Parts: sequence; structure tokens; C-alpha cells
Amino acid sequence: MAGHSKWANIQHRKGRQDAVRAKLFSRLSKEITVAAKMGDPDPEKNPRLRLAVKEAKSNSMPKDNIERAIKKATGGDAENYEEIRYEGYGPGGVAVIVEAMTDNRNRTASNVRSTFSKNGGNLGETGSVGFMFDRMGQVVYPADVGDAETVLLAAIEAGAEDVESSDDGHVIWCQGSDLNAVSTALEGELGESETTRLVWRPQTTTELDLEGAQKLMKLIEALEDDDDVQSVTANFEVSDEVMAQL
Repeated sequence: MAGHSKWANIQHRKGRQDAVRAKLFSRLSKEITVAAKMGDPDPEKNPRLRLAVKEAKSNSMPKDNIERAIKKATGGDAENYEEIRYEGYGPGGVAVIVEAMTDNRNRTASNVRSTFSKNGGNLGETGSVGFMFDRMGQVVYPADVGDAETVLLAAIEAGAEDVESSDDGHVIWCQGSDLNAVSTALEGELGESETTRLVWRPQTTTELDLEGAQKLMKLIEALEDDDDVQSVTANFEVSDEVMAQL
């Protein structure tokens, strides 16, 4: 299974389900607030906010939470978050990109650097691994939305660039700048997607054995436990046998 697959882009979190859910909602709320503060508070007039709200709804975030996050931005009491990208290498030479939103750059940088060091990785300079990824839009639909040909035709019509269909579902790729338009067109043909987001899609992947995969997952989980971290992407690949053991 490749690092750019749907599985690898899911946020790997541990702990009790309620704690996981609370942390996810917190991160989604932060993205909604930042998007609303940077643009129009109306999702229909603000593409980034529209995508943030869509992602929140796909994760069953309550409507009240979404509206509260938007009002927080327009009420003038929202924190001033800064978006920062960190790049480095994890165990096995796997390239890792960490995206964060923080109100304290020094705190976040220190925490991320420490997490890399404690888990067999090395934090690099900005751009040290970014060239190995493409910034892409990703729209995911369940398998029962239609067969591969139906989804492919809808994706082509919507302006997407690539489709990966399997028994697990359909992953549709497009240029990051086209995500809002493509997802809107797909919604008209296929209905609501499972997820719609901007992701880092690796150009190449590094295959890991069981030990390497376990070490990498430990790093990813530790990074995602940081409240400032919004997402973690790595260009790894594991076999079905290793996946089963994980």
C-alpha cells in the first residue's frame, strides 16, 4: 500500500475515541476560524472556508461547532494563528511534511524538532523535502457511489487529473488551485464526498519493513499529538503483509 493512498492521508491518532474526536474537532475548528478570518465569513464566497466546512461536515462535526468557529473569526476575539510548514526525514529516510497553525512559533518549532529527534528523525530546512511532493486536491468517494468508469467520467468532466479506484473507494486528484471547482462539480454528479482536502502527494515512495513502519508510525503519532499540528504526510510504502501486522 503506497504512502499516497487514502490510508496514508488519514490522520493516525491514538487514545480513546472521544479524545480523538475532540482533538479532530479542535483542529477543524481552527482551520474554519482561520479561513473565515482571512476571507469572507460566507462559505459560498470563500473557497478555503467552504472546503474547511465541507471537511468538518464529512467528519460529523456538529453544525453548532462550525457556526461557533466562524463567529469566533468575525467577533474579533480569535487568536492570531500563523501557518507554518516543517520538513524533515523520519526513520528509514522517509520524507515527512508537517503543517501547523500556531500562536507561538518558537514553542511549535521547539516541540516539532524535539519530536523528530526523540523518534529517530531529523528536522530539516524548509524546502528540504517539499520538492519531493506535489500540492494536490484530493476528493474521496466510497466504493458504492458508482463503478470505476462512472467515477472516471465524472472526474474528467469536473476537470480532475487522476483517479484511483479500488474496493475501498475512489480517490480523485486535481491541482490544488482547482479543488473548489472540481469538488463542486463532482458533488453535482456524485453527491457528497467522504473527504475533500488539500494534501501533499509524494512523487516517489520509500518502502519500509515492519520495524521501519512501526518506528515511522510512532513519529507520526507523536507529531499529531501536538495541538499545533494540523497534518502530517510521509512518502512511505508498505506491503500488504506489513500492513496486516501493523
